[in-house]
Amino acid sequence: MIRVKRVQDPPEATDGTRILVDRLWPRGLKRESAAFDLWVRDAAPSAELRRWFGHEPGRWPEFRTRYFAELDLRADACGPILEAALRGDVTLLFAARDREHNNATALLEYLSRQRQR
Repeated sequence: MIRVKRVQDPPEATDGTRILVDRLWPRGLKRESAAFDLWVRDAAPSAELRRWFGHEPGRWPEFRTRYFAELDLRADACGPILEAALRGDVTLLFAARDREHNNATALLEYLSRQRQR
């Protein structure tokens, strides 16, 4: 099972492998208090796409389309996530305040679609 939560949320026993999927270090998070097992920067959207999106919900459909296209070009970017998922539960961590419109939520959708192919 793969789930999504904010990196600032407290870890839970059910999280499994906790994977940070942001390209930049989360603001306000101290390295010594960061509770994650892997940081997979390559699975995050490009800086250009992230800036364009700006967490504007109206851009969400187009963001997902562009992000999925980026991921298609970086086929190996999701490898560490998929390997962890084969071993057990995985939680994708994001730093954005918006719990609905963030790259981890889009990434989860992308991985689900890939699994169905």
